[in-house]
Amino acid sequence: MKRMSHIIAYLTFRGCCRQAMTFYQQCLGGELYLQTVGESPMAERLPKRMQDCIVHACLTHQDMRLMATDMVGEAGLWRGNSVSLMLDCRSEEEIKACYQKLSKEGQATHPIAPTFWGALFGGLTDKYGNHWLLNYQG
Repeated sequence: MKRMSHIIAYLTFRGCCRQAMTFYQQCLGGELYLQTVGESPMAERLPKRMQDCIVHACLTHQDMRLMATDMVGEAGLWRGNSVSLMLDCRSEEEIKACYQKLSKEGQATHPIAPTFWGALFGGLTDKYGNHWLLNYQG
């Protein structure tokens, strides 16, 4: 069977990409790659104040990949509730640990609880304003 395409969450921040992605790495584990504007071919074309901004970040851990940037277009950045990051956990211990870590300094909007579809499920907004849904189907 041919492998299907998959979706990778790509987050845009306003100057705090390094901090946010480091936080996610501490919560979720994995390897974090960060490239600044100053390290990129774009360095000469952008102002000095932008040289430390992250042009591309990628956090990988097992099958998970989360990408991000500080590069905001001229129209600016808006946050809303139309996008959430779904974390499909591998164990009850993992879902509880990730929920506790990700909700620190954020808002625990839906505590982890059993669902009618037979999973443990919870939701939160992290300290960077991103919405997370955590699921463990035992």
